Amino acid sequence: MVVERFRRGAEPVYRRAADEGRLLPDGLEYVESWVDERLERCFQLMETDDPALFDEWIARWSDLTDFEVVPVLSSAEAAARALPE
Repeated sequence: MVVERFRRGAEPVYRRAADEGRLLPDGLEYVESWVDERLERCFQLMETDDPALFDEWIARWSDLTDFEVVPVLSSAEAAARALPE
């Protein structure tokens, strides 16, 4: 899960995305995203086998957005870890 905090509001981020796309490197896949009602933060679910690809992607957006990358599990995976057989 990626949490983005828009530095100068949502407009510059959405303008770049409209003009240039998501700018994802090969191997980093966008799944879904949600934005808070104040248009200050975006929560993006991403998938990759190579976490280093996040650095490449973040570099393309770091002038507009601050990032926090949080590795997450599905609820089923978390339950399996919490309650091993």
